[in-house]
Amino acid sequence: MKDFLGELYVLFAYPKNLILLVSRIVLAYGFSLPALLKINDLDGTVSWFESISIPFPTLFAYLVSGLESVGIILLILGLFTRYISILLGFVMIGAIMFVHLPNGFSASNGGFEIPLYYLIFLMIFATHGAGKYSLDRVLSKDGKHEQ
Repeated sequence: MKDFLGELYVLFAYPKNLILLVSRIVLAYGFSLPALLKINDLDGTVSWFESISIPFPTLFAYLVSGLESVGIILLILGLFTRYISILLGFVMIGAIMFVHLPNGFSASNGGFEIPLYYLIFLMIFATHGAGKYSLDRVLSKDGKHEQ
């Protein structure tokens, strides 16, 4: 029985790092359009943030736009993955609270469903790291830190 469980573990653990890589890339792609829209029209982003009562709209427009833009690159590379995931997680919490929560859960109604999924994926990266196929692993001292 112990051998069977060991083989079962190996079977399901083997694709873990590939799944983490693909998930990071898909999530980075998901951030790309919103980040580009914000960064290409920062004045519009500031106005929008004001209209939805985000405090310090200019500061947060620049901060969110910058975090999303840098986050895309870092997620793809798997560099500082835990840190950027936590920061982007705060962005998703803000998106849920200020933008999507009044619309309920369903994504079809502009609800918080999709930002919640993003937040969950980001928390997986924050707790488990970027995986084997990442610069985090390459740059770690022992080569095993970010497995």
